[in-house]
Amino acid sequence: MKAILIFVSSLDGKITKWGDPMIRSWSSKADQNQFDAIWEKSRVIIMGSGTYNPAPLKANPKHLFIVITRQPSKYKSSNVPGLLEFTNEIPGHILNRFKNKEATVLVVGGSQIATTFLKAQLIDELWLTIEPKIFGKGANFVTDEKLDIDLRLISFEQINEQGTIMSKYNVIKKVSV
Repeated sequence: MKAILIFVSSLDGKITKWGDPMIRSWSSKADQNQFDAIWEKSRVIIMGSGTYNPAPLKANPKHLFIVITRQPSKYKSSNVPGLLEFTNEIPGHILNRFKNKEATVLVVGGSQIATTFLKAQLIDELWLTIEPKIFGKGANFVTDEKLDIDLRLISFEQINEQGTIMSKYNVIKKVSV
């Protein structure tokens, strides 16, 4: 099983525009099309409640959405086992459920989830779209945490005329600081 962390970022490393969690308001159509295609192919998609709450997902038989939250009971009425699950399990336990069952698992955000998975060395690949925008203020890709993670470029591609770049990296396992 491969765990893929996927994000879109401004050129200055912001994953939100001025703190607004609605990425589709600023990411390019080319990025959105790429993301939608990856999303459609993925059975298991993991996110934090900060990503889920602004645009709640509905249970979908094509996917198993796992939302990591400190308060899973808060989402009891939305929980649909096997389709839309809310949990406070640690990431390693979540991924262990899918070993030998899924080829890939997508981790889609936000920065707290990204940091937790990266720090625990649970991410195999990082797919990052860089939009040619500068926001100055917004959420960072990871939280303010000491990390020391090396990546190796797999591929990169310009996906529109404005210069949006889709890059894919292998994560080289390394103990964080």
